[in-house]
Amino acid sequence: MSSISRAELTDEVLMMRFQGGDRTAFAGLVRRHKTPIFNFILRQVRTRQAAEDLTQDVFVKIVQNAADFKHEARFSTWAYTIARNVCIDHQRKMSLRRHPSLDQASGEHGDGPTLGDRTADNAPGASVDRVAIGAEMGQQITKAVERLPPEQREVFLLRELGNVPFKDIAQMMGVPENTVKSRMRYALERLQEALAEYEDYARALR
Repeated sequence: MSSISRAELTDEVLMMRFQGGDRTAFAGLVRRHKTPIFNFILRQVRTRQAAEDLTQDVFVKIVQNAADFKHEARFSTWAYTIARNVCIDHQRKMSLRRHPSLDQASGEHGDGPTLGDRTADNAPGASVDRVAIGAEMGQQITKAVERLPPEQREVFLLRELGNVPFKDIAQMMGVPENTVKSRMRYALERLQEALAEYEDYARALR
C-alpha cells in the first residue's frame, strides 16, 4: 500500500484500484462524485426521487462497466457520459407525461454544493437581509439555469458541476468543440441577463 493517502489519489488511480479488486477505492469515488452527479441529474430530470434513482443507476453502471474504463481516460468525463445517457433514456421514457414545475424544482434543490449555495452567506454573524438576498439569488439562478435551452443547459451543467473539459463535452455530444464553447457563452449571457437585477447584490456577497 502506498504511503499516499487515499484522499490524495486521483480518480483515475482509484478506478484502476477498483478494477484490481479494491472495493474501498470505489467507495472513495462515490464519496467524491455522488453529490455533483446527483445535482447534474436533478437539474435535468427536475424531480428528487427520479434523480436519486438515476444517480444510483449511474453508479451501478459504473460497476458493471468498470472493465471498459481505459487507464488513459478521465474518470469524471466517463462518469458524466454515463449520467448523461441515463438522463436521455429517462427523458425518452417520460416524454409523453412529463410536466415539470419550476417552482417545485427550485424548492427541492437542497443537497450538495449548488450554484445557489455559493451565493448564500450563512456564516455566524451574517445579517438576515444578506442571507435572504443570497437565498433569493440561489432560487433565481436555479430557475434561470432551468430555463436555458436544453443544449445550453447541458453544457453549462457539465462544466459547472462536472468540470468536464470542452473537448470531452464535444465528444459526448458529437459536435465540434467550438459549438460547445458557443453554447457555454450563450448560456452565460442568458444567465447574466436573467440575473441583471441581482448584479449589485452579487458583488456585495463576493
